[in-house]
Amino acid sequence: MTKQIQKNHRTIIILALMTLIPFSVAWYLTTDPDFKPASTNNGDLIIPVITMQRSEFQGVDEFSKENIKQLDGHWVMLNIIPAGKCNKLCVDAIHATRQLRLMLNKDLTRTRRAVMIMQGKQEPGFQPWWDEDDRLIKVQPAPALALKIKQLLGGEITEGRLLIMDPLGNIMMQYQAGFDPYAVKGDLKKLLRISQIG
Repeated sequence: MTKQIQKNHRTIIILALMTLIPFSVAWYLTTDPDFKPASTNNGDLIIPVITMQRSEFQGVDEFSKENIKQLDGHWVMLNIIPAGKCNKLCVDAIHATRQLRLMLNKDLTRTRRAVMIMQGKQEPGFQPWWDEDDRLIKVQPAPALALKIKQLLGGEITEGRLLIMDPLGNIMMQYQAGFDPYAVKGDLKKLLRISQIG
């Protein structure tokens, strides 16, 4: 009988610990403002997301004006040209997204590529890649949107940066210059797998 009572006590203690330990961990996490759960994404989430309307983008060339609606309802890899000229880092980033889109295989149709010119005007013949990349949608943001992007990305925008825009028009993730296309591909594959839109 005594052994049975000890066994019952042990069971009650184990059950109490099983409820107290998770509760204690949860309580600690709510009181620690510096706690950040480990993330599995390679890019940096933009918090808060940059919300925009498609009307805040204007097509730069004829192809872009005719096809700008293709950005609606798609995941968009958005390269940025921050200054009047696109240097080697910038050109390499644009080329990387071209290759990256092809690597997406069956998900290729769910994505689009665009380049956003933050200032100045780029005409045909601007740089060799400008006319060769004939499927690239080239857009210029409205001044208010350009200012909002600069502020939320921390002021000065560097060459070669890549942004990811979701099908609802939220710019929600960024990659610094010299990003690894395979890392971006991993993030996009995850987003496309769990996405109920686009």
